[in-house]
Amino acid sequence: MGPPGAGKGTQGALLATGLGLPKFATGDLLRDAVKRGTPLGLKARAVMEAGHLVSDDIILGVVREELAKPEAAHGVIFDGVVRTIPQAEGMDRILAEKGRTMDVVLFFDVTDEEILARLDRRRTVEQRPDDDPPAVATRLRAYRDQTAPLLAWYEARRPVRRIPAVGTVEEIAGRVRQALGR
Repeated sequence: MGPPGAGKGTQGALLATGLGLPKFATGDLLRDAVKRGTPLGLKARAVMEAGHLVSDDIILGVVREELAKPEAAHGVIFDGVVRTIPQAEGMDRILAEKGRTMDVVLFFDVTDEEILARLDRRRTVEQRPDDDPPAVATRLRAYRDQTAPLLAWYEARRPVRRIPAVGTVEEIAGRVRQALGR
């Protein structure tokens, strides 16, 4: 977990590849649904483009579907999936129903200045509408209001490893491996 632009997607992909596990990123799945014009995508598009968080029931429905897939049987890397305390509570219920647990939470710690610079670069390269300045400001507000409180919630329930998320991709990946004892 971490703010938008903290490197969750990049590091999640590297970790998933290194561990041979699927990476589950709600944002990627929702953006794909938007691109394909599915009912879920149509419902989520306006919310995402405005920089708001998609509702808990949609997120938890997607999580439940993904965890039911055979490729997720031996574990999965969640990439920024849980963004509110109700989602975290729902995630715990879903995992408990399946006899599974979340082993560890990685928190990617990065300054607002770095986040803004990264998202500006990403907007230029990927041309994502959710990275334009008004949407970024809205997403950062939503993160601070709804997602940042999750850090304390998780710290009270399971191991949380704080990753200084500034430096090269390789340096940060090394910190992730070190935090996981790999």
